[in-house]
Amino acid sequence: MLDNKYISLKKVVLLIGVLLATTGQSQATKEENSIMVLARPQTDNKIMLRWGPTTPRAFRKLNKFGYKLKRYTISISGKTLSKPIEEDLGNFKPAEPLEWQKIIENNNNAAIMAQSIFGESFNVEGVGTLQGIINMSQEQEQRFTWALYVADQDFKVAKLAGLGYEDINVKSSEKYVYKVYPLVPKDQLEIKDGGVFVGLQDYQELPKPLDLAGIFNDKQVMLNWNYAIHKQEYNSYFVERSEDGINYEQLNKLPYTTLNSGGRVDTKRIYYVDSIKNNIKYYYRVKGRTPFGELSPPSDVISGEGKKVLPYVPKISTKEIVNEEKSVILEWQFLKEGNEFIKGFELNRSDKANGVYKTVIRNISPTARKIRYDNLKPTNYFKISAIGKEGNSRDSYPVLVQPIDSIPPVKPIGLNGKVDSLGVVTLSWKANAELDMLGYRVFKGNNKNEEFSQITVSPHLATTYYDSVSVKSLNDKVYYKIVAVDQRYNMSKYSDVLVLDKPDFIAPSDPVITSYKVKDKKVFLKWANSSSTDVVKHEVYRKLRDSINWKLISTVEKDTLKPSYTDWQDTNVDGGYDYNYLIKAVDDSGLVSKNEKGITIEVPRFELLTGIKNFGSYVDKTNNFIELFWKVLDEKNIAELMLYKEVKGKKMSLLRVMPPKFKRIVDENIKPNNIYTYIIRPVFIDGSLGQIKRLEVKY
Repeated sequence: MLDNKYISLKKVVLLIGVLLATTGQSQATKEENSIMVLARPQTDNKIMLRWGPTTPRAFRKLNKFGYKLKRYTISISGKTLSKPIEEDLGNFKPAEPLEWQKIIENNNNAAIMAQSIFGESFNVEGVGTLQGIINMSQEQEQRFTWALYVADQDFKVAKLAGLGYEDINVKSSEKYVYKVYPLVPKDQLEIKDGGVFVGLQDYQELPKPLDLAGIFNDKQVMLNWNYAIHKQEYNSYFVERSEDGINYEQLNKLPYTTLNSGGRVDTKRIYYVDSIKNNIKYYYRVKGRTPFGELSPPSDVISGEGKKVLPYVPKISTKEIVNEEKSVILEWQFLKEGNEFIKGFELNRSDKANGVYKTVIRNISPTARKIRYDNLKPTNYFKISAIGKEGNSRDSYPVLVQPIDSIPPVKPIGLNGKVDSLGVVTLSWKANAELDMLGYRVFKGNNKNEEFSQITVSPHLATTYYDSVSVKSLNDKVYYKIVAVDQRYNMSKYSDVLVLDKPDFIAPSDPVITSYKVKDKKVFLKWANSSSTDVVKHEVYRKLRDSINWKLISTVEKDTLKPSYTDWQDTNVDGGYDYNYLIKAVDDSGLVSKNEKGITIEVPRFELLTGIKNFGSYVDKTNNFIELFWKVLDEKNIAELMLYKEVKGKKMSLLRVMPPKFKRIVDENIKPNNIYTYIIRPVFIDGSLGQIKRLEVKY
């Protein structure tokens, strides 16, 4: 029996996140005892397989009784075989303790796996707060989750634990189904087998990790990348660093993973913090690792430098506009103690508070606390930046400077809009180019010659505006115009007047289906068109008889509509279903006819269903009987099986009616030197007949 002394888990503290993740996965599937299987084709003509149970209970039983692996050749050179070729690849269970003793001294993963399988107790040493994360009373859960984790990290250990296999006897022209069966007796625990469909032609190169980013701070960098995109391929990562962009060293000896997958909120990103020296450029990349131990190509490289944070920040304290509103004098505060840490100041300007700032005055003395700027625009945002001697800098908060302005904005242009069927009005226009724009005022009138009323309480900031009108009023039009307002409340001229038509609320008359027929796997419909003159199209809706929602399947536009009747055909129907059809008319205002009742059309089956396969026989001339056997497909939808018999030269007759659970029958009513013909046919629950299977037997 292995002892806890073989486990050195101090190096595994960083892997707690994976333990939490696999614990969560185990709990999610613990109601079903089953086996999950993964496969990975390789370029050296082999297929690597990994499997594992889904519950701790199944793990314990399978360790005792083992697994059976079978391979079924499904297709050769692209052709599916009528009967798969079955091969037994062997039984698998954990190696004996003596085999583990040979490698656990130098392999932590093997030590963990051995202790999970054979240890008398499973106490994790050296992880401290791990006891506060997982209830140590759930010992079997711990054995299970740690075992699955290390199997994912070390394919050699997985094979030694009976959880992996390399199939080297494969061909590139063949495709296989690998099935892993439990050898646990069903009276002890029923475990569902697992499988995977794969061939060498399914090989794909591993993708590189995506979206690597880094935040460089004082003596450290926080790396992060998107692990959710490739979480099916990679279960852990290695981080590499370089100082020349050519030669990289691996930073983490143990594979690195994330805590996120076990939490309530999944950020889809994984984070890694590295300590660095300031003012040195570092290059980083990451590689993913698969459950089969393969490493991915490196991610795209990112680079950056750590910078010491400047401890002093400037603050603009006063602003004074001079020289006929063309210049401004700015004063700022900055502690004298910070002068020795900076090379000087810079003045930066932008048109917006959160816009792009450009440096307008450079090389301001470290002792200066006042500056004059002579090129003011209608709106100005200023920042003072303290430039550190080590390349770092700190910015003040922005301040707004606006000189007196009496020039109004230009007249707004591009006003347009629409009114929907509910009376909601959507207005839009082109934005004015003035930098000091405050917004727009919207005016409305119900008659062309009346005085317009303002409908905006304060200047509207956006270039889109929503209003509503009464669709039941006598006038059928509504009128709008707008003015632009700047930040000094100067108003532009009115825009051109926009005239909008109110919506039409009279729905078109109903089209009526007059006849139909089913022919050549198609449904032919004929309907009387809507008599409304403003109809622009007819829409054809369809649903299955017992369905709730209608689906639009065709639109007949106005230019293809006949004066009175329309002939139309549905070519996309399946046999054996009842379809409901409904025709609706749509006018130029988007109003739809109100008819809701359609017509039901029964479409017969085009082909008989297959219910039986592998119909065969066994002739026993010693005991004078013929045994017939078959396989039933879709047993739950078959009501009964009808078996007919014919002696050559005589009329065929019904031999027996059987329930669908029957898979064989023995016919002893036979005589030598005769040829017997047997026919079996399924009868489905809905009363339809299935395809017949015929068999001729010489006796």
